[in-house]
Amino acid sequence: MKLALKSIFMILLLAFSMAVNGQMNKVEFQKFTLDNGLKVILHKDNSTPIVAVSVMYHVGSKNEDPNRTGFAHFFEHLLFEGSENIDRGQYDKYVEKAGGTLNANTWYDRTYYFEILPSNQLALGLWLESERMLHAKVEQKGIETQREVVKEERRQRVDNQPYGSILEESLTRAYKVHPYRWPVIGSMEHLNAAKEEDYVNFYKKFYVPDNAIISIAGDIDYAEAKMLVEKYFGDIPKGKGKIMQPTVVEPEMTGIIRDTIWDNIQLPAVVQTFRIPAQGTPDFYAVSMLSTMLSRGESSRLNKALVDEQQKALFVGNFPLELEHPGVSIAYSIANMGVDPMDLETAMNAEIKRVQTEDISDEEFQKLRNQVENDFVSANSRVAGIAESLANYEMYFGDANLINTELERYLAVTKEDIKRVANKYFDLNKRVVLYYLPKQATP
Repeated sequence: MKLALKSIFMILLLAFSMAVNGQMNKVEFQKFTLDNGLKVILHKDNSTPIVAVSVMYHVGSKNEDPNRTGFAHFFEHLLFEGSENIDRGQYDKYVEKAGGTLNANTWYDRTYYFEILPSNQLALGLWLESERMLHAKVEQKGIETQREVVKEERRQRVDNQPYGSILEESLTRAYKVHPYRWPVIGSMEHLNAAKEEDYVNFYKKFYVPDNAIISIAGDIDYAEAKMLVEKYFGDIPKGKGKIMQPTVVEPEMTGIIRDTIWDNIQLPAVVQTFRIPAQGTPDFYAVSMLSTMLSRGESSRLNKALVDEQQKALFVGNFPLELEHPGVSIAYSIANMGVDPMDLETAMNAEIKRVQTEDISDEEFQKLRNQVENDFVSANSRVAGIAESLANYEMYFGDANLINTELERYLAVTKEDIKRVANKYFDLNKRVVLYYLPKQATP
């Protein structure tokens, strides 16, 4: 009976895998570079009359002056203030009146802006982004307005959010010299101390065509799209001088860093940070799959052991930060009522040791591969996702076609690779361990 059930299980997994592969159509695209250094990627999908217009700038928090942190994220807000040809507060109105949506986000390595519009409004999206690149209002009135917006965002997302400082507190201990050590949202003191000249200089340095990628996906005509890109961006002058990316190398972690964070929470939490390789490296794919195996879904190892069986945790997780330079993977557990954080840490470590010492079953490994395949299908199921993926691959690796081939790198990972990276990078003698404890329990 067990053999029959196992056979049925394997057949179902194989069928699911074949179904996923059947959905993974190749993403066709065209790529060219303007004379000013601006890279352009176009993907045509005429199935739905919408288009995603995006611009990715190779500037994130790691490009900041250590005495002026938070600038990259601040500009994500400031550059919706308007331009020489767009009145203050009207930027989003253009998109909304055209029936579209817009947003932006900032990370350690890049800043990303996008609009999703009816396809007959492609020119509008390109005009808006060209205004952002060339004519943005970087002046005191907008700076003061957005400074207050960013302060409120920090209060809501970090200072007053239970466990909201996990990323900030973990990375400031995991890094000593690399700029990943400060948070993307940066320092309010630095933003307050900055003068208008500091903001203008940052804009002129990083918001230039040779530091950006335009990625357009959706219901377009290639010839028309090229013509419009040239019309709106071709005359923008390139930046003055080469933009240097940080080259500092973080020394290897040599021991355990322990600390306690007293937070406005009801239940304790244990947060462990491990240093991992940069995205795109062979070992990163194995580390990423290890993290998925540990914490993705109710049947994941940490959830099954700590939440279901031992009932020591209410919630568990593990996520690797995909960073341009060597990053981190963060494992966390929120304790159940009455559970000692030391017991919770011991239980977490036991699951890590299991991966380091025991073999992975064929069933679990196939399930893991299916999850990875499904993630790729989901990420590229919408034109907005395709536009962002193409820009990411081109910016970080100089190869937009990784959108079609990176899955092969994940599927090349073996069970032995996962066990090996678990031992190499999830070294229990080289980590940051934080205990989050309720403020009311402060001694």
